[in-house]
Amino acid sequence: MADAAIPVGRRFSGLRYHGGVLGAVALFLVFYGVYNLNHPRGFSQQVLIQNANEVFTIALVAMAQTVPVLMGGLDLSVGAVMTLVNCLASHLVTGSPVQIALGILACLAAGTAFGFLNGCVVVYGRIQAIIATLATGAVAMGLALFLRPKPGGKLDADLSWAMTNALGDFAETYGLFDGGRAAWFQPVAWIPVPLLLLAAVALGVWLPFSRTLTGRTVYAIGSAEGAAYMSGLAIARAKLAAFTLAGFFAAVGGLFLAIQTSSGNADIPQAGAYTLNSIAAVVIGGTSLLGGTGGAVASIVGALVLRAISFNFRIFDIPPLMQPLVEGLVLLAAVSLGALRALRTKNRLELFR
Repeated sequence: MADAAIPVGRRFSGLRYHGGVLGAVALFLVFYGVYNLNHPRGFSQQVLIQNANEVFTIALVAMAQTVPVLMGGLDLSVGAVMTLVNCLASHLVTGSPVQIALGILACLAAGTAFGFLNGCVVVYGRIQAIIATLATGAVAMGLALFLRPKPGGKLDADLSWAMTNALGDFAETYGLFDGGRAAWFQPVAWIPVPLLLLAAVALGVWLPFSRTLTGRTVYAIGSAEGAAYMSGLAIARAKLAAFTLAGFFAAVGGLFLAIQTSSGNADIPQAGAYTLNSIAAVVIGGTSLLGGTGGAVASIVGALVLRAISFNFRIFDIPPLMQPLVEGLVLLAAVSLGALRALRTKNRLELFR
């Protein structure tokens, strides 16, 4: 009955507005379904845990990229900030529980502060985001190389095990819920911790932020910065908040990568690959590079699509030289589907509504 009260035109408009993310969800279901159907141990807890670990970091870096993109810009430092935090964590996240907790807070604070620095350069230096973050990203990589000239370091073994396995393993490691054997706990014990952490970041950080005045101002800047300024919105504050949040998301991704690998690595090609893949995930998720539409949750779906494609490479033994071609074709198809709206529109002014 509730759907009947919604005008048909509005319902179709909503589907069109969310068409990008719905298409990304469909792509993910296809690729991930094919992967599991052909995997010798497909649709099992072990495979799900492995996949969740591989998805987490790129999903967080994609979330970090989304916030500047919503304002019509690009952040080319997200991969470098992730790498910097990864190297910092390999020094700090070890020792007693108190030292580990302080190390985690220091890593998150470092990435967040670097994001705030990006915002200051863009807002007060009046430099385009793509140029400013290209420079600050080089600074971040320099600091990462200073911290870890060679791959190494070691994180707390219990933390690495607990955070990269199922919720039951987490409870057993830290003696929670009767060592994970509590009857009420068993129905959820199979859930991978990385998926819960990803949901916690999306629901606990991104969604509340997107509903604040500052979050809505971020969208307004991407839609029409001049109109947002004339409306009296706090443009500078929103930009600072957006880049700061991007730094936080990148920091979470870098911290988890350190926990997953139990080491730090100032790998320049890896940082560049994460940055480029973050942009691809944003586009596949349906967020417009022009700004104003989309969201971090949609970019998570885009990251899932990218990883699902790479999962299939392992199953079907696609040669490494062919893999970029396949990924490029999928990205091109996703972008083309998003452009169909523009081709179908007779009045181009409707694109900005």
